[in-house]
Amino acid sequence: MKKQKAADGIVIIKKYANRRLYNTDSSSYITLDHLATMTREGRDFKVVDAKTDEDITHNVLTQIIMEEESRGETMMPVNFLRQLISMYGDSMQTMVPGYLEASMDSFRRNHDQFKSAVEGAFANSPFADIAKRNLEMFDAATQAMTPPAPAPAPAASKDDEIAALRNELAKLQEKVEKLG
Repeated sequence: MKKQKAADGIVIIKKYANRRLYNTDSSSYITLDHLATMTREGRDFKVVDAKTDEDITHNVLTQIIMEEESRGETMMPVNFLRQLISMYGDSMQTMVPGYLEASMDSFRRNHDQFKSAVEGAFANSPFADIAKRNLEMFDAATQAMTPPAPAPAPAASKDDEIAALRNELAKLQEKVEKLG
């Protein structure tokens, strides 16, 4: 097999009928775990059907999420999944991807501030370990779910950022209270 990269430097992964994935850049067979690692590292790739050359990246990324979710510590709450499923076929369906992407971008931008706020809120409390684990899951989620950052967008005002952080902190405190 020859090495193959898209014109824009994206690594091409070929998926064969036997479900094997072939990295044309490294000339080696890989697994979904390898693709998850590439995603966390910010390496951009495109998965194509080896026979038809159809872009199946979305399906493979969804499969990676399913694998991650099935390993025990889930990140997506059942209520969120139900709401997401209910949006399929809705007139607002076309707006959901953009909204989710913007929300994740905002979360990623505010990640460090959010992390500091949560750590400060739960320091020296019985919930410190829970908060630490949740922050680790947020870190993993941020890395796994977000593509490499595009050109920076205009920054939101500090008041908006503070309000968003307070809202997220309140939600996290509600979850911690439910656990207690």
